[in-house]
Amino acid sequence: MATTTFTQFCGTIGGMKEKLTLLALTLVALVVSGIDPVDQPTWLLEALPVIVVVPVLASTHRRFPLTPLAYRLIFLHALILILGSHYTYAQVPLGDWARDASGLARNHYDRLGHLAQGFIPAIIVRELLLRMTPLRPGGWTFLLVTACCLSVSAFYEMLEWWAALALGQGADAFLGTQGDPWDTQWDMFLALIGAVTSQLLFSRTHDRELAKLSA
Repeated sequence: MATTTFTQFCGTIGGMKEKLTLLALTLVALVVSGIDPVDQPTWLLEALPVIVVVPVLASTHRRFPLTPLAYRLIFLHALILILGSHYTYAQVPLGDWARDASGLARNHYDRLGHLAQGFIPAIIVRELLLRMTPLRPGGWTFLLVTACCLSVSAFYEMLEWWAALALGQGADAFLGTQGDPWDTQWDMFLALIGAVTSQLLFSRTHDRELAKLSA
């Protein structure tokens, strides 16, 4: 009994160190990204999800801690958003390199962002559903998680539309369509692919971490 308690204590300490490390790295990246960004309004719009979510996670990590997998994926998503916010999605150097190396017609970094928009929230939504509702792992959970991620992606596209109406030409950097008439459809399709892929890859690992969390 004492050994088990000590192991749990060590695990808690280790988990706290990882959370603090991820938080510190996120804050550093956010501050650096805000230094002379390509477009200041776009930086604010793109970084806003990180600015909002970080305090929420920091204030709830004790009473409603997430799994390590969830925190790591959120950190990854934050870095994708932060990088895109500094350069604007259409001008991220990594996307330019991939475009030139592969002979692509445009910078596809925004495609990565929308793939992540399904891939990463899928685990967050799955965790909330499994912990806060009677749902159990299986087909219905898979379907609902996918539907939630796709609806979030669709709502984000509406936000982009409203931003375009409000800002006019000033919203071009935020939209990042780069002249593609099918940009909205591609964005939602990639979020769908991300949500499905994430669940196929991580469901078992996620289930194990959820079991440890509730032990």
